[in-house]
Parts: sequence; C-alpha cells; structure tokens
Amino acid sequence: MTDKNSFDAEIGIIGYGPTGVSAANFLGAAGISTLAIERDKDIYSRARAITVNDWTMRIYQSVGLDDALKQGMDVTHSLRWIDYHGNELARLGFPPSDMGHARAYSIYQPEMEKTLRAGAERFSDHVKVRFGAEVTNVDQDAEGVTLEITDCNTGATETKRVRYVLACDGGSSATRDNLGIRLLGDTLKTRWIVIDARVKRWWPNRHVLTFWSDKERPVVDVALSMGNHRWEMPLGPEDKDSDFQTHDQIWNLLGTMGVTHEHVELHQHAFYNHHIRHAERWREGRVFLLGDAGHLMPPWAGAGMQSGVRDAQNLSWKLAGVLKGTLPESILDTYEVERAPDVERFTQIAVQLGRIIKQELTEEELAAMQPPPDAEPELPPLLQPPVIAAGWVSPGNAQAVGQFLPQPRAASSTGELGLLDHFLGDGFTILGADCDPSEAMTAEEKQGWEALGAQFLALRSADQHSQSDTDVIDIDGTLIAWLKAHGADVIALRPDRFIAAASGNLAVPA
Repeated sequence: MTDKNSFDAEIGIIGYGPTGVSAANFLGAAGISTLAIERDKDIYSRARAITVNDWTMRIYQSVGLDDALKQGMDVTHSLRWIDYHGNELARLGFPPSDMGHARAYSIYQPEMEKTLRAGAERFSDHVKVRFGAEVTNVDQDAEGVTLEITDCNTGATETKRVRYVLACDGGSSATRDNLGIRLLGDTLKTRWIVIDARVKRWWPNRHVLTFWSDKERPVVDVALSMGNHRWEMPLGPEDKDSDFQTHDQIWNLLGTMGVTHEHVELHQHAFYNHHIRHAERWREGRVFLLGDAGHLMPPWAGAGMQSGVRDAQNLSWKLAGVLKGTLPESILDTYEVERAPDVERFTQIAVQLGRIIKQELTEEELAAMQPPPDAEPELPPLLQPPVIAAGWVSPGNAQAVGQFLPQPRAASSTGELGLLDHFLGDGFTILGADCDPSEAMTAEEKQGWEALGAQFLALRSADQHSQSDTDVIDIDGTLIAWLKAHGADVIALRPDRFIAAASGNLAVPA
C-alpha cells in the first residue's frame, strides 16, 4: 500500500516529448523534485514541428538552453506565397525582434529534443525519468496523486505518489480520457502527407519558407535545419495512403514543384489529419493538461509545439511558488485563464493562414486584410507579441499590465554586457525607469513583493552615472522609452517576463 502522506516526487510528468521535457527543465531549474514517465527511450525520429520563434527562444534562455538549441537551428529568412505558374503572390520578411532573438528559427525536432533532454540531465538531483513505462491509472485525493505505472516489457506495475501531475501525453492523451475530459472541436477530413528529405543539391530559393497556394494541391515547402527539408500536402479526394507507399509514387508529387533525385534524398513520410480541437477543461483537481493533450491546432502558424512549451513555463513557475509556499494554491486556477486565449489566438491565425494557402478567401475578405493606405505599419498577427488580458495580474487601467516586456541589450553597473534577462535573475523583479522602484511603492506593496523574494532594480540611462551596484543600464535607451510609452515608471515583472503590476497599482495580484 502507498503511504498517502509520503511522496516520491512533488511533480509527475506523463510524457517526455517537447512539452514534457521542457517542463522538466523548468521545474528542475526551480529545484522541484520531478518524476517523468515515458514509454519510448528513443526520441521519435520524425520531425513534426518545424519552427520556434523569439518568444519560445526567450523561454529557453531562462534555463540557459538558448545557445545550445541554436546550434541545431537556422534563422528563418522569410515567407512567401507562390502559385504553380511561378508567380509570387506575397512575401513576408521578418523585421528585427525586440526580444533578444531572431523572429523565427527553422528546427529539426529530433535534434531539438536531444538538446532538451541533455538540458534536463543538468538537474538529475531533482529530475528523474522512467523510460519504458506508461501510466495506466491516475488516482487523486485532497493531498496528492497516485500514479499506477506499468512496465512496457514485463507488464509489472508499481505506484508512485506525487503532489501534482502534468499530462503531456499528446493528442491521444490516455490521461485526459482517464479523467473523463472531452476533446471538443473538429478533425478535418482531408488527409495530408508529410515528406521529409535530406538535401543533396541546392535549388532556387530553397531557404525561403514557401506556401504553394492552390485550391487543389496547396503545399508547405520548408527548409528544416541541419540540411533537412519538408513538404506537407493534401491528398486528393480519391487518394488513399496506400497510393503513396513507394518513393517512386512520392517523386511524382515532388516533381510538380521541380524537385528531383538530384536535389534530395527521401528520408521518410507519414500521413495525418488537421485538428481544431481543445479539451473542455485543462485541469481536473491536481492534474493539468498541457500541449496537445489540452489543445490541437492546424500547423499553418507553426505554434502547436510552441504552445505546449509556453503551457509548461506558465504552469511551472506557478507550481514552484505554490510548492515553496510563496504563492497561493489559487494561482494554479490562472493557468487556463492565461494560456487558453493565446492558444485560441494562434489557432485562428493558423486557420486563416490555411484559408489563404488553399485560396479559400473571397475578394471581400482579401480586401479587408489590406491596411488603409495612410495606416501606420503594423506587425502581422503572427508576429505580434503575446499579452495577458486576465489572470495573475493586478487590476487597473495601466497600459503596461499584461504586456510582455521587451528584452534589449543591457549592462550591469560594472560594465558587463548582455541581454536584459541576464541581469534580472529568474524570479520576480520590480523595475524602475530612472528611479529606485522601492521608493515609488507603499509599504504594503513593497512588503508583498518582498514576501515573494522579488528584487528591486533601477533601470538607468546609458548617459547617466549608475547609483547602485544593482543598477541595470539601458544601453540603447529603448526600454525606458517603451516603459514611458506604456505609462509606467515602475513595473512588477513575473518570472515569465509578463508585467503583473505597474505604476498606479503595484500591489501583488490577488
């Protein structure tokens, strides 16, 4: 019998794909004991995700993995839409990002997961991984969760006791089914084929992420990193998976885009359907659904895997605070409140991009997408920064609250240069623009943030003397200008770099 008053780990992670292994890194860095259970020891060989952006890379920067990950990534050059007559319909370049990283990177998912697993191994004192096993039952009570774990080779079972569970076991999540949580939405009927290849010889504009726009055969044509390439295209109404089992049959598809044996060596292919689905709720007691276990979207925005990574970061710092006794358990209720709108935003962007690629938009819809001639240039929705409209943020009308803080170059008072987050640490930070933020707060506000272990830092202009050893220098002046444009001299930053409170109401969120 398992003693319900003792625990084998604080957190149990079911599934060790990109979402699960990311959570292991975040929890390990926070010193939280974690047990991950994964059926397959080998990393899945097929590259499913194709991209990460500046927000995701900044998340990995928080656990010191950004440089290692970039070794297996390429900066994405641009996007274009073309037709089969060679006409370029539209092109989208990537302007410089204000988050400290390139706007977008192409990846090779197996290599990325390899780096993430190596990252989690840094925290082996806290993070344990059980390969070759699966969770076959989840039984929770008021104090914790008992996991029944079955060895995939022997069938032997054992139980482990944890306080909370992160279900990262994918779109067909057995945990979600075990909890009786329904998956709402639709699975589209059209069958798609994914073709992966290794590049042998360059062809024109191979580095540009290309969408072949066509009503019958739209194609995603994308350069993955490390010399890999990917095509995704729909099968016709009369086509079957069995019609495309041999390389000869697949070459017929690639030939329509001018790709031959001279250009690539075929590696593997697979078939799938697009999903627009989400779980009816993302939490059941002490069990949380993350990534594909909680939501599935079409691939057009490249945000499926990344949404799981963002889920993991959002929930991990909150769980760490709850387990350490600095944050109330009620903060866990803000997980879905904060993440669901962002997932829905990217889902709708993906749906709309899919309609463009498949030439489904009417002339009126296309016209509505064009900005007025005298309008200020604006980032397209795909590139706009995230924002939190509701959740763990202080109420009020401050424009800065809920915004994602830019990350420019900065310096320490001793002249060390780096990206801003390097000087902010990994907890809560109260930041003042050309002022000591502690002097701008009431005693109650200051005490509230001190109880969370927050540090108080002054952001100084580069043309001023620093006044304290803890001052941070705004090298280019862009961050002080950003704060003033958002009506804030002082902000309270969460560990994930969203602004929780700002001038006018600097109280710790309830």
